[in-house]
Amino acid sequence: MARTPLPIADIEAALDDLEGWAFVNDGLTKTFRFGSFREAMSFLIRVSFEAERLNHHPEIENVYNRVTLTLRTHDADNKVTRFDIDLAAAIESFSWV
Repeated sequence: MARTPLPIADIEAALDDLEGWAFVNDGLTKTFRFGSFREAMSFLIRVSFEAERLNHHPEIENVYNRVTLTLRTHDADNKVTRFDIDLAAAIESFSWV
């Protein structure tokens, strides 16, 4: 699969199926709020397994029970590609918040 930036219309269409995700600064981003730091960390561990499976890794910010993920494809000029949509969908499939 080529790492080709998606047109804005394709990104917006994909966001219809990705609750809480937004297209900001050429990336897909979402903030997850958990009940505790441990929950946030367990979520990040699960994200790491999915990211490794897809060989596509998010930008991560964690403060206590809050995790913000930003997805963009670094070798596609830091634009959103199908890889980002697929990773966001995978994350949504196991997120419990």
